[in-house]
Amino acid sequence: MLQILFLAAVAAIVLYQLYATLGRRVGRQPEDAPAAAVPGPAPSAADTHPVLRSEGLAALKSKQPDFDPNKFLTGARSAYEQIVSAYAEGDRETLRPLLSAEVMANFEQAMAAREAAGRTEKVEFLTPPRLDLESIDLVGDSAKAVVRILAEVRTRTKDERGEGVDDRRTAELWTFEREVKSANPNWFLTFVAAAEA
Repeated sequence: MLQILFLAAVAAIVLYQLYATLGRRVGRQPEDAPAAAVPGPAPSAADTHPVLRSEGLAALKSKQPDFDPNKFLTGARSAYEQIVSAYAEGDRETLRPLLSAEVMANFEQAMAAREAAGRTEKVEFLTPPRLDLESIDLVGDSAKAVVRILAEVRTRTKDERGEGVDDRRTAELWTFEREVKSANPNWFLTFVAAAEA
């Protein structure tokens, strides 16, 4: 009996961490409407990416001159969609090369708990996620980029009680890191936090 209570407590903790990691309902809406055109010259990269004014970006570009925030955000969006979908499907092979060891361990615990409960999930994106660079830092040769992600997702959950559908809007801060001297160009997800609405 004591072992059952212990396992139930562990499952509750894992589910809470999963909730905190993969999002919650928030009041802020994704800003999908395009801004009105303004006459005059096209905005510079510094206008569209405030992070470009930071010392962190200058430091990163000094060690990786070809770093392009637009290309980085395109890659981050692809990684976000892959990670969310792979987590829902329990696809560990897709997740491992995208996550740090610590994040993978947290995801593994949550996926194992879900599978033990006989529950399956599928996720679809109701609108394209919006990503914005919040900050870039460079400590030694380790680059860290924090990305704010606004998304609308539909989760379909199925277990012995039937199927449930949950539509939610999420606002999260995802932290990606990489070693700039590494031959591997990929950034790894190292931390996820809920963002303020």
